[in-house]
Amino acid sequence: MRRRRRTAAAVLAAAIAALALCAAARPVAGPAGDGAGELWIPVVAVLAAAGVALLAFRGRRPQRQPVRTSAGRGATTWPGKPKQPTPLTPLPELDAQAGRLLAETDDAVRTSREDVGFAAAQVGDEAAKPFGEAVEYARSELTSAFRLRQKLDDAYPEDDETRRQMLDEILSRCTQANRRLDAESEAFDRLRALEADTARVLESAEATAAALPGRIGAAENALTLMAQRYAQVALEPVADHPAEARDRLLFARTCLDRARAAIGSDHGRAAVCVRAAEGALDQAAILADSVTRRERELRAADAALPVALAEAEADLAEARGRLAEGASEATDAQAGTRPAAEGAADGAVDTEAVDLRARIAHADTELAAVREQLAVGRPDPVAALRRVREAGSALDASPEEAEGQRARARLDQTLLVARSEVAAAGDVVTTHRGAIGSRARTRLTEAERRLRQAESRAATDLPAALAHAREADRLARESLEYARQDVRVFEGHAPATDSGTDGGTDGAVLGGIIFGELLGGGPNGGYGFGGYGGGLGGGDLGGGPGSFGGGETRGRMGGGRS
Repeated sequence: MRRRRRTAAAVLAAAIAALALCAAARPVAGPAGDGAGELWIPVVAVLAAAGVALLAFRGRRPQRQPVRTSAGRGATTWPGKPKQPTPLTPLPELDAQAGRLLAETDDAVRTSREDVGFAAAQVGDEAAKPFGEAVEYARSELTSAFRLRQKLDDAYPEDDETRRQMLDEILSRCTQANRRLDAESEAFDRLRALEADTARVLESAEATAAALPGRIGAAENALTLMAQRYAQVALEPVADHPAEARDRLLFARTCLDRARAAIGSDHGRAAVCVRAAEGALDQAAILADSVTRRERELRAADAALPVALAEAEADLAEARGRLAEGASEATDAQAGTRPAAEGAADGAVDTEAVDLRARIAHADTELAAVREQLAVGRPDPVAALRRVREAGSALDASPEEAEGQRARARLDQTLLVARSEVAAAGDVVTTHRGAIGSRARTRLTEAERRLRQAESRAATDLPAALAHAREADRLARESLEYARQDVRVFEGHAPATDSGTDGGTDGAVLGGIIFGELLGGGPNGGYGFGGYGGGLGGGDLGGGPGSFGGGETRGRMGGGRS
């Protein structure tokens, strides 16, 4: 508006200046009437020019029309006035969006990492390296997003503005991770050239499938032996894994049979079936190997338990000695046999004694329970080792004791437990990711980070390493519990099928190997169930398999939901 006024003033000033110049240029006295006639000719011309300029200026002024904004239906603003702000997404809705995108991005990163492994086996590590770097970039962004999610979920609530900023950053980092993977998907397809190389990849997959029954059988035998020796709760993380491994193998064989049938006539369909089989075979191996790994972990914990128990009982005896010594000093001070200044104040002595007595009682209860479990037989060595470790740690008299030899032993015990729990949670999330929401994935990612911190600080900072290892153990157990909840919800909504008649499709959808038209919006950033769509060329194996790529491209092989 001010600019227009300045323009109008300039036009008028120019006109006035022109009039003044004309007046100054009036000719000197001549024949009567000649000078006046010559003066008004330029005056009229100047006035006419000024009028034309003003009319042109007014013609350029915009009409005073209301401008629609995004501030709500019917909301308007006028030129020169600030627009109404765009409504913010409600925090609960933003939170749900972040949960869904975290789960979807984690799926994309996991599937892409698997696909890079398949590509490396096919064309070599060097050729696959750029795509591995893309996956690592995406994984780094995703890890940062999960850390923000963990902070939002901790015991220290943020104000609404901070929470919104953190949720926005989660969405931004997940978006960047997906974009990087999407940008490399076409080049990755050219690298694998799966349709052109289907026959060779098919032969490799068939060889893998032929070797898996032996590994699954070994897992079943290990589970039987563990059931005879350990408590059922010790087997829970892997109890269903042999059966699930056979289910994934069944699906893989179904896909391989269809690929073999299509390889001479429909290379596209054959490639899709082979890629689905690769994913199923990979999960079958993970499920089988998790059982034999669990047996090794239980044996290691069982072997470490007697030494840990003896050390904790020694700690308990020392703590009782400190308690008795403190009681004796308090009695001497009260009796006046030594100056009061040499001891602590009565109130401080009482407080310390009460605290120590409570810790002794707790440790005594925990150690007695472990001894009873060992006497009865069939213990849970991992859980027992955790209880013994915590009981001993609670009895430390000072931070300096956390630096000693016993602290080193406790760290080794804690790392054994933490590695076992993190691995168990990781296997469940990886092989059931079609059902797992953001809570389990968030805890798992943070547990993995904490475990890396514990291992890297073990040689230089014992107290910090021990704290990280304990937190890794706790978070991994939370992750496993959330994952189980998500799987129960998923299975409760899945359509009923006769065992063995679905070709392993249910397990493939549960494992996130193929898309089953799973709809976002389930509880806690998980998935609801929407039925199985057609795909893999046959219509009865669910949607197509996931492959390398982000949210826009990872479902390209079978038209599944990305």
